[in-house]
Amino acid sequence: MSGGMTLPRDRSLSEATVELVQLLGSPNPRVREDVAYPLLTTWIGQGVYDELLGGLGDGLLPGLRHGLGHDGDPSVLRRSYSALVLAEVLGRDESEHLLPRTTVLAWGDEAAGWYVRENDHRGWLGAQGWAQAVAHGAELMAALARSRHLGALELTVLLDVVGDRLLTPTPYVWRHGEEDRLAFAVMTMLHRDVLEPGLVEAWLNRLGSGVVHPPTRGHRDDEWPTPAVRNTSAFLRALHLQLALGVQGRSDLRSDADLFARPPRHRADLLLAVLDQVRAESPGLYREPANRPRH
Repeated sequence: MSGGMTLPRDRSLSEATVELVQLLGSPNPRVREDVAYPLLTTWIGQGVYDELLGGLGDGLLPGLRHGLGHDGDPSVLRRSYSALVLAEVLGRDESEHLLPRTTVLAWGDEAAGWYVRENDHRGWLGAQGWAQAVAHGAELMAALARSRHLGALELTVLLDVVGDRLLTPTPYVWRHGEEDRLAFAVMTMLHRDVLEPGLVEAWLNRLGSGVVHPPTRGHRDDEWPTPAVRNTSAFLRALHLQLALGVQGRSDLRSDADLFARPPRHRADLLLAVLDQVRAESPGLYREPANRPRH
């Protein structure tokens, strides 16, 4: 496909879109990352699909199911990049208010079902380029969290999806910043300021329970920490850092300016709650003595 980022003259937009969506699964990164993905996202951002946005999103959903359950084969590329483009579709909707609530919630159900069942957590595939299903799924979770169509109930479900993704056993230790992008997705949920702090603290307790070394005597027959524990531990530290320092949104998403203009309302309480989980996992970290005299 030639002509830079302009619409093709030798085929219809519909034909070009079908071809590009299929190419999101190409094992050739020059095709997938340099042609299919940037063309689709550029046209989304330019409003080319504004009247067709629902159809484009629906057309991406089969990519989330493509080869789902497989691990170690190229099918992950289609799933991962379909998720990344769907995140851009949701971002366009949040900027322009183009889609009904029912459509976005249906996509959210599909996204959640894919994310918790994704087995292939590989990042860099060498000659095939980046897969990064976990990181791209985090982008999709963040896009859903931004949506005006998701309220407290739906964001609670998203939190549980992230928790399930973290705690589900996996042979993969994340090595390419996946925990940072997943922490940003949770920060996006927190910036909506509709989740009760007690609910978030209970969710953090669930994660913390999953990373505390189980009591044992003598030799263990299995590895500790497991890869899932390592990933969850790294996520908690990333979330603590982002709560402490703050995050900023994307300059190309108009709604992010307001969403991230100030810290989450319950930031101080949540910061302490995350820190409690980090300290529980690492008993060597300093704690203020409970009975320390005050001057």
